[in-house]
This record gives sequence, C-alpha cells and structure tokens, in this order.
Amino acid sequence: MAAKEYDVIVIGAGSTGENVADRAVKGGLRAVIVEADLVGGECSYWACVPSKALLRPLQALTAAQSVAGVREAITKLDVAQIFARRDSFTAHWNDKGQTEWLHSAKIDLVRGHARLSGERKVIVTEKNGSTLDLTARHAVAVCTGSRAAIPATPGLVEARPWTSREATSASKAPNRLAILGGGVVACEMGTAWSRLGTQEVTIIQRGPRLIPNCEPFASAILQSAFERQGVTVLTGTTIRHVQRNGDGTLDLSLDSGKTVVADEILVATGRQPQTDNLGLETVGLEPGSWLEVDDSLRVQAVAGGWLYAAGDVNHRALLTHMGKYQARVCGDAIVARAEGKLDDSSPTPWSRHAATADTVAVPQVIFTEPEVAAVGLTEQQVRARGMTVRVVDYEIGRVTGAALYADGYTGQARMVVDTVRNVIVGMTLVGPSVAELLHAATIAIVGAVPIDRLWHAVPAYPTISEVWLRLLETFGL
Repeated sequence: MAAKEYDVIVIGAGSTGENVADRAVKGGLRAVIVEADLVGGECSYWACVPSKALLRPLQALTAAQSVAGVREAITKLDVAQIFARRDSFTAHWNDKGQTEWLHSAKIDLVRGHARLSGERKVIVTEKNGSTLDLTARHAVAVCTGSRAAIPATPGLVEARPWTSREATSASKAPNRLAILGGGVVACEMGTAWSRLGTQEVTIIQRGPRLIPNCEPFASAILQSAFERQGVTVLTGTTIRHVQRNGDGTLDLSLDSGKTVVADEILVATGRQPQTDNLGLETVGLEPGSWLEVDDSLRVQAVAGGWLYAAGDVNHRALLTHMGKYQARVCGDAIVARAEGKLDDSSPTPWSRHAATADTVAVPQVIFTEPEVAAVGLTEQQVRARGMTVRVVDYEIGRVTGAALYADGYTGQARMVVDTVRNVIVGMTLVGPSVAELLHAATIAIVGAVPIDRLWHAVPAYPTISEVWLRLLETFGL
C-alpha cells in the first residue's frame, strides 16, 4: 500500500473541489484532488452546462419570434444540431481538458474512490484495485456533492427512471414524458423536452404550486405559460405506484385516482448527499448525512478543525455558483489557518474567510420560458421573520426597453424592502431575459445599499433595466 502526504486533500473534483484546491495552491499549499468519476463533476456534464445548452436555442428562437421582421425569417429548430452543440459543451463526456487544467494549476489528481480513515487520513481505492493512503498536514475538504433522491414509491426504481443525468444527456425525445416534482429541474426539463420533440409532457407536483420556494406570482405565471405551451401540470397529487409494461410504456397511478401513461419518467424531487460510502463513521459522523459546517466551512461535529465541507454536501445552498463561492472561502480559510493568521473561531461576517452570502443573498435563475430570477428573501419569508417590509410590484412590459426587446413583452418584478433599514432584502423577476437583471439586485442586497442611494444609480435608456427606476418611483422616490 502506497502512502503520500499533502497539505490539503480534496475529495471530489467537481467545480467546488477544483476551486478549494486552486485557492489552497495559490495560497502556497500543496493539494491533491481525489475523484472516482469525471473531473469537472455534475455541473459540467449532467447539470448546469448541458441543461442550459439545451435551453438556450429554445430561448433564442422564442426571442426571434417575438420581434416583427425577424419572426418571418425563422423556420424551426434543428434538434440534431442542438444535441450536437450540447455534446460539445460537455466535451462529449470526456474530462481530458479538465485534467489538463488541474495539471496547469499544479493540483495533483488521484483517480479512485476516497474514504476517510481517521483524523486527516484518506484511503483511496484506485480502479485497478490497489490502495493509496493519503495524509493531510492541514485539512481534508469533502466536496462530493449530491445526487438525485428517488422516493420509495412502489415500482419506481424497477421502472428505471430518468434523473437529471438522463434528462440532460439523452439524445432522443420520448414521445410521452412524465416528470415527478415541480422544482427547478422539473420545470427546466419540462421546458426543454416539450420543445425538443416530446409530444406529451406531464408535470406531477405533490405541493399546491410549482417552484414553491419562489414568490407565488412567479409560480402562477410559470404554470400559465406551461399550459399555453401544451404542458400538463398536475398539482396537489403524487404517484402512488409505477408499472413498466412489457411494451416499455409506464402506467403511473396517482393518489388522485388518475392514471398517467408515459414512455419515460423523470424523477426531480430533490437531492441527497453523496456521503454514504465516505467513511464518515471513522470520524464520528453518520454515513449518508449532510455535513453541517460553520461559516468558514469547517465541519462542526469533528474535533480538531481539520475537516471541511463545501458545496451541495453541506446543504446550505445547492447551486453551482454558491458551491464555488463556498470553495473560495474554504480554500482561503484553510490557507489562513495554516499560516496562523486565522484563529479557531468562525470569522466575522463579510470576512473573506466567512461564507455569509449563501444565507442572505442567494441568486438563482430558472431558465424556463419565461425566465424566473430571484435573490434574497420572498415576502412570505421576511414576514415570517417579523421584519417590517414593503412590497413593490411593477409590470416589466410597461418599460420602454422591454417593449422594444420583444413585441408584447410580459413580465413582473417584485422588490421587497426592509423599511427599518431602508434596504432591499429580496427581488424576484419573471420575463424574457430577466436573468441579466439579477446581479444588480444581488449587489444591492449584499451591499445593503440604501434605497435613497439607489435612486442615483440611473439605468440606461432604453433598456429593460429601467424597471429599477420604475420600482423606486413606485416605492415613492
């Protein structure tokens, strides 16, 4: 059994793990990443990148069709070219480019399955069956992410359901697709496959509305859009039994008494941590659990402050950009502690060694038609916290820039203002291309920019960003 020592061991070579290792190396430490699958992780091959590669051509076509003089020149989608473009963005599921980047960044790579084996120790089982003992001088960072959670519905596992992996990598549209769940994956993939050749898409949501973590008006707008697009949305119900028939079709029995027939079923009901075979029991943790961390991303339940967890696995904010953000904080904190420049207490808020944006200002875009973009808290969330707030709504289509952007532009903006501090604490936008408006709201919230100061941030005319001026005017400035 071979053995090696590093300053930092990172388990998981997704975007989060890559960023932890990169920050550690840039801080003068020696780091190694252990990965059993493709370097680059879920986002690069089965999530953000391929899903948006599928969705972007659909948005481009819709945008063109919304402008007179252009729509007449548009014919139809070339689905084969869309799949080819998607495959190019995933590098055809080949991680050669990602491994070359690791080498250029001076990060070592060990391919194999990693398990904790005690304090600062990791044992790797390589693909040829040999094992390698790794020891960390300073820290081990768990960046193993999450995977799709499959409910214990009778017959579901036996039906060989799609998860987000199959939904983003398939190159043939099923004739009938049922989607279990009503969150981001369900809505984005419902949008994609309804435009890429699937004749019948049925979304089955247990709760009363789609995207339940968003403002209710966003859910209502999105459901109406799905219905106009021919997508069936069933809320307040779920599947009680699944049967795969001899001809390959699926019978889905709902608790409402309805039966849905499909050719494939996509399960999009949430995520679970990839920690079940990680050796957590060797350091006093429960296998398969989420890893609770402090703001410097240290696992709180492990003595000695040497174990860190960044990204999905800590369950703070399951988004790629937030995982990367946590990774930068994590890597910098490891370096600072190695240099004796950071004590064992959690760093103060807004320190570069503390992750706080993942609790107060998490931006997210749902790339449906229309887009949904949100950051901060919803009206319901702030009122539940007992905050004194004022909610300001504005129809984005009334803005000249929006009317010029698309004929008949429709959309909605909501600004949630903490009237005690006089700052924005939440923003939700629904409409074509609203994703590009979101970062301004994120900066306003993170920076706690007073409303009176924002009045002097003048939006260019005629752009959709003029909605900021209209929201502030409606507020009373």
